[in-house]
Amino acid sequence: MTTAVADRTLNALDRCDRCGAQAYVRVVLESSGGELLFCGHHARAVEATLKPLSSDWHDETGKLHEKAVVEID
Repeated sequence: MTTAVADRTLNALDRCDRCGAQAYVRVVLESSGGELLFCGHHARAVEATLKPLSSDWHDETGKLHEKAVVEID
């Protein structure tokens, strides 16, 4: 895995490995370098178990509370 892949921002095409919802958390496992994606709900459910085993815990759940900007012409 390259750093460029691990550092990229999650988007609507990234899906939770547990339920298929939009992913907001990327976990890179320290032992294998493998990547797991989770929605906010499932990330919280596995955080205590997986965070100690991860080399990177990339959390974008703050986006869930952002307000959309609507432009009116």
